[in-house]
Amino acid sequence: MFNLSEKGRGIREMFDAIAPRYDLLNRLLSLGIDRRWRTFAVRQLQLKENGKVLDIATGTGDIALEIVRQFGSKVEVVGVDFTQGMLVHGLPKIAAAGAAKQIHLVNAPCEALPLSNTLFNGVTIAFGIRNVVERQQGLNEMFRVLKPGGRVAILEFSSPTNPFFNAIYNFYFRRLLPLIGGLFSRRSAYQYLPDSVLAFPDRETFKGMMSQAGFRDLRHFDLTFGIATVYVGDRPL
Repeated sequence: MFNLSEKGRGIREMFDAIAPRYDLLNRLLSLGIDRRWRTFAVRQLQLKENGKVLDIATGTGDIALEIVRQFGSKVEVVGVDFTQGMLVHGLPKIAAAGAAKQIHLVNAPCEALPLSNTLFNGVTIAFGIRNVVERQQGLNEMFRVLKPGGRVAILEFSSPTNPFFNAIYNFYFRRLLPLIGGLFSRRSAYQYLPDSVLAFPDRETFKGMMSQAGFRDLRHFDLTFGIATVYVGDRPL
């Protein structure tokens, strides 16, 4: 039985509070670019049409729906999130897309997945790994449930590598984003976002954590000047 830390409970309560406005704010604050990032991340799985995928921190189901869109009617998706409010708002969206028979939602933390070993052909997590308090344990769990030969694709915010663009980005991220987010939802949640991104390990350090979990053939792809990064790794056969 996994017990969330006080920090983990605080993060869960925060996402519960912003769940009703989560999709709107994602589109508004990223100018819709987040959709392209998700499309790219899911494409890295290179699944066969009858694959089985686990989407961790599924939220309201954006990545789960993108998996179905890309890989067709035979793919099966399990979406896991530790925030009940997100799943509640995701259910009608999944039903409206006609994907209720393909996408199954589970309320659980990344660090303790209630799922069997070597069950999935692919694992995804988008903008969620920085919210996992016991991050190495979360990566270990991803490896555990992945079949040999399976692949993980992790999409997360990053710090741009270009100094000039990084300065503009930091002004938007640290000053404007909390202000805009606060007009529609809880401002503290959108202050947490830049703080959590700045606290996230750099690209090579995070790939080192993936390697420690057992993943191999590790690579990363920077998107939109390095605002977001997709990390890809395989479980060896």
